[in-house]
Amino acid sequence: MSDTAAVTMTFHPRPQAGQPRPWAFPAPERGSLPNGLTVLRCHRPGQQVVAVEINLTAPLDAEPAGLDGVATIMARALSEGTDKHTAEEFAAELERCGATLDAHADHAGVRVSLEVPVSRLPRAVGLLAEALRAPAFADSEVDRLVRNRLDEIPHELANPQRRAAKELYRRLFPADLRMSRPRQGTEETVARIDSAAVRAFYEAHVRPAGATAVIVGDLTGVDLDAVLADTLGAWTGTAGRPVEVPPVTADDTGRVVIVDRPGAVQTQLLIGRIGPDRHDTVWAAQVLGTYCLGGTLTSRLDKVLREEKGYTYGVRAFGQVLRSTADGRGASMLAISGSVDTPNTGPALDDLWKVLRTLAEGGLTDAERDVAVQNLVGVAPLKFETAAAVAGTLADQVEQQLPDDYQAQLYAQLAATGTVEATTAVVKAFPVDRLVTVLVGDAAQIEEPVRALGIGEVTVVGN
Repeated sequence: MSDTAAVTMTFHPRPQAGQPRPWAFPAPERGSLPNGLTVLRCHRPGQQVVAVEINLTAPLDAEPAGLDGVATIMARALSEGTDKHTAEEFAAELERCGATLDAHADHAGVRVSLEVPVSRLPRAVGLLAEALRAPAFADSEVDRLVRNRLDEIPHELANPQRRAAKELYRRLFPADLRMSRPRQGTEETVARIDSAAVRAFYEAHVRPAGATAVIVGDLTGVDLDAVLADTLGAWTGTAGRPVEVPPVTADDTGRVVIVDRPGAVQTQLLIGRIGPDRHDTVWAAQVLGTYCLGGTLTSRLDKVLREEKGYTYGVRAFGQVLRSTADGRGASMLAISGSVDTPNTGPALDDLWKVLRTLAEGGLTDAERDVAVQNLVGVAPLKFETAAAVAGTLADQVEQQLPDDYQAQLYAQLAATGTVEATTAVVKAFPVDRLVTVLVGDAAQIEEPVRALGIGEVTVVGN
């Protein structure tokens, strides 16, 4: 046998981690176009896919009586043909740009979102401007969108989460408040919508004055002023009258509503009430405390209901802004959501209320607070890696009438919030005697155990 040749290896020095750099949420540059359109631009080196968000001041409260859902149909119809392109041609042009265009309506207004490679930004923004300036609203396209929406509604009612949300909003808010009714309308109201109604809503509320464009991405070498002048800057329209929105009010008297679904093997639960919006100084502490209660797998609710008892795959507590205004007419939804197996619905609710009572009696621990801060603040750079994430947050700030540096200030506030402050905020957010509970499940099996808990009057309704 021949001797095996010696093998040598050269080891290179192990790469060393660099010095951590401070991070802050990106600050936009604010300006405006001659037509009244406000523009927020944010240069993000390396982000070759540019995100554009358009905020239109067309809140759901502006929908005519009996036409709930017209804002949604209008938003969907913006990309279904213009004065220059049919619906098919418009879709093909977007595809040639490698762009996506979406739109939706919510309580605060209509949002139009565009994403496109920066190399095709001028053409894509031109298409966006075309959709905003001169949508066709062809009878055939609007009729198709109405039929699609009518087809969606039964599927939503069959979804336990969507059904629970619909019932909670209906029970929590007064009937004359738009917020009490489905955002995208009901079968009755959607069926009344036609192209004339869509165009009337568009002409009353969609115009550059009062609207805002947020543009985020790598803008190196892009003459954005020229792009905007040739596209969104050519969009014209007179200033509209501000839409009067009523203050958000709700009845959070502790009570339980069971939506009966015979034979359901799980019970969907949604527990909620309203609270302050982001203009309130308690918001940061409320976010922190709510995260400790049910923001992650290590939260108190999951430790008990999931890890110890095995009732559920997970329960979450959260705060979601419904409408936010600087004059105090806004509000947020504070809620706990999850699903449990049917036989353990009563015990699960009992343990959930025990978690809330224990929290009120003993408070959060410093360790819980520290983990929550790390998870909320420490991962922020990862959360905002994409241009779309930054643009969406900036657009939210515009929609909620917040300053451009709000998100950066929020992270500073979260880091500075103490355990006692977070405890006080979350206990106030979820008082055990002021929560509206909606359960979607088999009433024959869950009604009596739930009544025995004494957490509020129990009402059973059909599906």
